[in-house]
Amino acid sequence: MAKYFSLDYLLGEFGLFSLPHILAILAIAVLNVLIVVWLRQTKAARKPARYGLAGLLIAQEISLHLWYAYTGQWSLGQSLPLHLCGAAVILSVVVLVSKSYPLYELTYFWGFGGAIQALLTPNMTYGFPHYRFWQFFISHGAIVTASVLMTFVEGFRPTIRSIWKTFAITNAYMVLVAGLNLLVGGNYLFICYKPETPSLLDYLGPWPWYILSLEAVGMLSFFVYYAPFALKDLLDRRGRASAAVPKP
Repeated sequence: MAKYFSLDYLLGEFGLFSLPHILAILAIAVLNVLIVVWLRQTKAARKPARYGLAGLLIAQEISLHLWYAYTGQWSLGQSLPLHLCGAAVILSVVVLVSKSYPLYELTYFWGFGGAIQALLTPNMTYGFPHYRFWQFFISHGAIVTASVLMTFVEGFRPTIRSIWKTFAITNAYMVLVAGLNLLVGGNYLFICYKPETPSLLDYLGPWPWYILSLEAVGMLSFFVYYAPFALKDLLDRRGRASAAVPKP
């Protein structure tokens, strides 16, 4: 059993879009659909489901820090939950418990924009069935599920104002984290250099220009994740306008 928690994992490295990677993504997608269908039909289960998901997010985060300590890796420069997905874990827990709309706006765009990108290009080297493989996909999958649950079950939704608000807060957060990176020698948000594993940043130019490119990509992704709601609003307006036209 210890080998599945070891730093020196001998059963294979993580392979981008390998069979375990693809199956993990498919499992997350299917589970999200099933959860939405179930909770829409079972209103009494919604609060327990929210609290249970919050508990799962907390438990996996604690387990990660215990693993860091167990393997002698825990450090201020690498282990704090300051990456976008780490912050999204904390925010998701608060949103699931409190149903705070202002925090939902952040978790929606950070959850979908950050966690989905992380699921597609994980910053991880441990292959299935190592602990880190499970923890990574449970963590990022649960972040996505939190936003899915609050949106498609609880009825929350972003607005066009949410995009600008989230963009401003994200940039302010980036400045704060950049300062913390200098203090603790970290690379949170990958501000100082790119991750060692393949990622979107590989296509955005060298440092520091990839940071500016990432700003544009981030804003574009915000609009993409807002687009379904904009389309729904447009169709609703057209429907109301058509209904208001007097019939001959």
